[in-house]
Amino acid sequence: MLVQINSDNNINAGEGFIADIEANLRERLSRYEDRLTRVEVHLRDVNAASNVGDDKQCTIEVRPNGLGPLTVTDAAGTVPQALAGATSKVLVALERTFGKLTSRKGH
Repeated sequence: MLVQINSDNNINAGEGFIADIEANLRERLSRYEDRLTRVEVHLRDVNAASNVGDDKQCTIEVRPNGLGPLTVTDAAGTVPQALAGATSKVLVALERTFGKLTSRKGH
């Protein structure tokens, strides 16, 4: 599973920060590791000039083997909060997707 992390110029994403995000994602998605080819994370500051509201956005796209990509987005006041929200959403999407596949095979 390839993990790729991208950020806009308004997000301070140093190597340590990127490594932490990748480690966290690998841990949280480990259950699906053999079923995913790629995970892409896009971090952006929607309103860079202002620091008000939920202006940090995280989009996660996962590519399951043999299926189309699944994409989720979450916005929050901080990058870690947006990342946590998007990660939770992608886990639900994966469970729903793979759960449907499993239940079809059983019928």
